[in-house]
Amino acid sequence: MVTGPVRHAPLGEQLLDQLRALIVQGGVRPGTHLVEGALAEEYGVSRGPVRDALRQLEIEGLVESRKRGVFVRGLTDTDLVELYAVRQTLEAMAIRETIARLADADWRPVDAAVAAMRAAAADADPTRFGAADLDFHSAFYTIAGNRRLAATWGLHRPIFAAMLEVTNTDRDLAPVAQDHADLSATIRSGEVEPALAALALHLDGSCARMRSVLAAQLRDAS
Repeated sequence: MVTGPVRHAPLGEQLLDQLRALIVQGGVRPGTHLVEGALAEEYGVSRGPVRDALRQLEIEGLVESRKRGVFVRGLTDTDLVELYAVRQTLEAMAIRETIARLADADWRPVDAAVAAMRAAAADADPTRFGAADLDFHSAFYTIAGNRRLAATWGLHRPIFAAMLEVTNTDRDLAPVAQDHADLSATIRSGEVEPALAALALHLDGSCARMRSVLAAQLRDAS
């Protein structure tokens, strides 16, 4: 489980990201007891950041508190279906509001994200690609101009970032970048129903890949 001490501020955020990634990627199995003091020593931080990280992971449903402490819950297939259903609802709202603001939309963040995805795909860099992927989707929340909608997406973005680290590994990312460019073009057309259909197809594919990975993890663990 050791990945080395956390070296860069903010410590709590980095610890949270590392623990989340380990859980989502199957590096820490469901049922593992996460001991606050042991984690603090392992990662070279005080107990405060550990406590904050565990609290956030519980909010995200990745760990659970029991009488004897905090234990890894992990992701189940039901969790994945629910997470993508929530994302589908949020992003569909963002797309609708983006199209309503089409005349005043600033597409530079969207185009920059697609360019970053193409560059990361060419370099076979799944981490950079995943960050650009989420920047692409986040841009529509910005264009939509709904602060509360964007804030709600912001709560879910980290767990999707961890999932992309899993699904983007050992995969040709160039077609994925093109899929995002095509989705952008469909949204810019201003036709709501085709845009929502394209979004649904896009997210359904992402969900199916993650469910497949999770099923493989469970088979390997059995």
